[in-house]
Amino acid sequence: METVLISLGMAVVIFVAAVILIYNKLVKARNQMREGWSGIEVQLKRRHELVPALVECVKGYQSHEGGLLEAVVRERTEAQAARGAGEVGGAEKVLGRDLGKIVALAEAYPDLKADKSFRGLMGDLVEIEDQIQYARRYYNGSVRDLNNAIESFPSNLVAGRFGFEVGDFFEVETASERLPPDLATALKGG
Repeated sequence: METVLISLGMAVVIFVAAVILIYNKLVKARNQMREGWSGIEVQLKRRHELVPALVECVKGYQSHEGGLLEAVVRERTEAQAARGAGEVGGAEKVLGRDLGKIVALAEAYPDLKADKSFRGLMGDLVEIEDQIQYARRYYNGSVRDLNNAIESFPSNLVAGRFGFEVGDFFEVETASERLPPDLATALKGG
């Protein structure tokens, strides 16, 4: 009888230790994902802060593209209000697409392309877009790790019991991908 109680006690201790280890692994993965999202938010905030200066710079060089500039300002506001990776990703894709259209204006307006302020803003945009991509990769890797832990046995049992939820991947189109090759080369110092 004593051997049975000791065996049962050890089984309970092993079970509790396993639950604690799995729980802590899930918490670590969730916190890593949150850290990754924080990095994305910082870079998106920098991008949003750049938009008004970019719109002002372009305003002086064109008058028939007013609808595009208004759309970019509206999309910036929508992107700032979005929450969660899925909603933010959708809003940022639209903003990135139209920022790319503003960048493309440089081809139609050679004076704009040569403008020092515009080139400085484009350099800042390229740097921010690169940082967004780095942050996105880190975040998506963290989401993958969390989702694997949540969906794998036996951690899925612990995750379900303690309310862990899978994360959403973050996909966003960057404006710098739409830079004309000669402008992109000049901005990167090539």
